[in-house]
Amino acid sequence: MQIENKIDNQLNIGGVLKFSILDFPGKLSAVIFCQGCPNRCVYCHNPEFIPEKKKSTISFDEVLNILKTRQGLLDAVVFSGGEPLMQEGLYDALCAVKEMGFRIGIHTSGYYPEQLSDVINLIDWVGFDIKTVFNKYKIITQNDISGEMAEKSFEILLRSTISYEVRTTLDSRLITFEDLKQIAYMLKEKGVPKWVLQECILRAEGNAQKLNMISDEELKILNAIISVEIRKQ
Repeated sequence: MQIENKIDNQLNIGGVLKFSILDFPGKLSAVIFCQGCPNRCVYCHNPEFIPEKKKSTISFDEVLNILKTRQGLLDAVVFSGGEPLMQEGLYDALCAVKEMGFRIGIHTSGYYPEQLSDVINLIDWVGFDIKTVFNKYKIITQNDISGEMAEKSFEILLRSTISYEVRTTLDSRLITFEDLKQIAYMLKEKGVPKWVLQECILRAEGNAQKLNMISDEELKILNAIISVEIRKQ
């Protein structure tokens, strides 16, 4: 109980999804959304989880009680956000969940390479967001050092032995096809087997606007470099 109270003070939880078939490939999972993010991505689809100071909607003790009822039913627990690596209590939370027999996944933009290095041996899978070409990150994240941090984290991930998925949300207003080709060649050079391009949907005032994806011809060009999966929302 003392450890759980400590985690409650260091893990700001914005919400919990009790069941998902999408957030950990091939596994049934629950998703813990951590509150707070250092980036301000122009297309962010979870803006409610950006403010760091927003109070938790649920305690970690309550989350554990939920997970206890799903042991044997779910395969994994995914820590998402926001940015989970922002949380001081993440390491202890990962340990507590792993002790319950769940596999662990995280979704990250890679802003905290040191924190990623600290927890990498506890994780079974990482969903890694590459926003755009590393030296152009600011146009997406509105954060001066986000590209530098993401590149460091990406190298840490590639040096590990855990499974991962690399994905890019295609904001066609800000990411050019030349940018996509540059990313594709970089991923191929790093030995990444597959790249996911996600559809970008802008949500404002209750309206949803889907931005253009790449053409069939452009997809053919990218697939000649690296295997590409188009993921629509």
